[in-house]
Amino acid sequence: MDNWITNTMEGMGYLGIGLLMFLENLFPPIPSELIMPLAGFTVAQGKMNFQYAVLAGTLGTMLGAFPWYYLGRVMGEARLKILADRYGKWLDISSQDIDKANRWFYRHGTKAVFICRLVPGVRTLISLPAGMSNMSLGLFLVYSTIGTALWVSFLTYAGYLLGDNYALVDEYLGPVSKVVLVGLLIAFGFWVWRRKQTRTT
Repeated sequence: MDNWITNTMEGMGYLGIGLLMFLENLFPPIPSELIMPLAGFTVAQGKMNFQYAVLAGTLGTMLGAFPWYYLGRVMGEARLKILADRYGKWLDISSQDIDKANRWFYRHGTKAVFICRLVPGVRTLISLPAGMSNMSLGLFLVYSTIGTALWVSFLTYAGYLLGDNYALVDEYLGPVSKVVLVGLLIAFGFWVWRRKQTRTT
């Protein structure tokens, strides 16, 4: 994958950065932690402009966020409630739980979108509940773009500073993504267990 990312960026320039970051949002195994540091390394070589590289990465990421956002909108709260009432017994989740989750997102939605855009492992996934909760597209774009621009700038600058060692960014941040995902799964499992304990007492 490293060679494909390198060849795409070298062959397509800024368009390649945008395309790779777009695909990274659709297929999370493609690591932004490698794409943007490589762009930063290319900037350090004088072959690219830092601002244009960040702009291309941000635009690509935001375009990749739309499919997830609209998938959440298409599924919608009502359809999710039906699925929860029909199949949620396996996880002890009901439509009332969906209501509670949505109320939380309505209270913290903008902050959640902004913060999660800075967290490896959940950056892409946050677009789904944003759409599902019918978060305003304007607010979603504003907070998601700000968070994305900061993340992309950080990765690009890290690659710029590290030079030939730009791949170290992915080496160190890659495991963080896995830890975050595992942590979320554990937290979700604990939440389900606590709910079952509460209902049996």
